[in-house]
Amino acid sequence: MPYRPEILNGYAAGEKTHTYRLGGASCLAGDVIGDWSFEQPLKAGDRLAFLDMSHYTMVKTTTFNGIQLPHICTFEPETGELTVVRSFGYPDFKQRLS
Repeated sequence: MPYRPEILNGYAAGEKTHTYRLGGASCLAGDVIGDWSFEQPLKAGDRLAFLDMSHYTMVKTTTFNGIQLPHICTFEPETGELTVVRSFGYPDFKQRLS
């Protein structure tokens, strides 16, 4: 994908000790998102916060390969507060088919 978002506590590839290539499970061109480095190794269950992604996740959404539509959330880094503004379910998927 042509846009490389910032990741909370993520750095440019090679800047920190642990560098990873991140990708997804759909067949879109955005499957390989890019390379970032982190101060600590990533492990199963870790969450990564991609910043400033609304223009991508709200416009280029897909349900291909069973990919769920993303929740629309706000996050306040100062307080750590995550607020879910909107979630999507099967009725939304069904509506997109017609």
